[in-house]
Amino acid sequence: MMISSDMEYRVEREFEDFEWLHHCLLTQEGVTGLHGIIFPPLPAKPGTFLSNSEAKTKKKIESLAMVDDWQMYCRALEEYLHLVTAHPVLVKNPAVHSFLKHRELPIKTKVKKGIFNKLTQAVEELRKEHHKDIDDFFQNERDSNLTLTAFTKAAVEKFLEIVLTEQKIAIACGHFSTALHLGIGQDDDPADYAFAKMCLKLSEVLDTVKKNFEKVAENDLNTLGFNLELHSRFQDAEKEMLFRRTCKLVDVETANKNLGQAKPHKKAAMEDIKKAADKEFDEISGMAKVEIQRYHRERVRAFQKALIELSDSQLQTARECCVELKQQLAEFKQLCAE
Repeated sequence: MMISSDMEYRVEREFEDFEWLHHCLLTQEGVTGLHGIIFPPLPAKPGTFLSNSEAKTKKKIESLAMVDDWQMYCRALEEYLHLVTAHPVLVKNPAVHSFLKHRELPIKTKVKKGIFNKLTQAVEELRKEHHKDIDDFFQNERDSNLTLTAFTKAAVEKFLEIVLTEQKIAIACGHFSTALHLGIGQDDDPADYAFAKMCLKLSEVLDTVKKNFEKVAENDLNTLGFNLELHSRFQDAEKEMLFRRTCKLVDVETANKNLGQAKPHKKAAMEDIKKAADKEFDEISGMAKVEIQRYHRERVRAFQKALIELSDSQLQTARECCVELKQQLAEFKQLCAE
């Protein structure tokens, strides 16, 4: 792993190490407006509990044999590291440098993910997710995020259905090719021999079509599919950031209310609490605006790149398949002429 132009480090990391790094980024201190950052989403650990909609998507992915494709999963983790190191604030965290450079990480505290914490968060979201924002910019972003999150998850599922169909066509072509082989007899009849040769040639054609559809599906997953899945997780990350800001907005409004109802001897203390809440809220809002603008720029850039890569890879696959099919068509015509 290259850290600079003249230094290279080799380290071994498990998924728990990535969880530790993510936890360090979320809980670091001394960063102004930390809760306004859209943290790069860490891919879920294979085999973890998923919601019904996520489970359906995972089932489709399993049908495509992606769960066993560790290269794809490692690519997702690599992209996570790239996003962290490309972030102007997160890259300064000492945990990032320890993760990339040190063979042995500091003693890691196990990240608690109990059912009680999840239940508490779910209740908080129900209470505050519809809280009216005082800033139209953030209210519009929350509404947009809610809409786009649903559309993106639906797009991921539909895209996987397309890839699954391509895989099914490839499997069907493989079965048809095998059936043509099995149907060939050992008779010495010239007519049967000629028919057998045509069956073998047709089997080769179907095998070419099979490989083409497999490659098309692979291209889909490695380009636009990868980007859609990442973008879906990023939308959830933005939602979490907007929710953290909404929680702080509720704290500010509560502080204002408490100040107005405070007794004279508690006014000074309530005033300090209000000022602290206002300051933190302004810092979070300032960071959040910068992060949202940066996120949308990167989202457009990533989609453009994915679409270009998809077009290039599918065009190259089509050309390769066309060359093979032209050759096989010529051989087929020659057989018919004999």
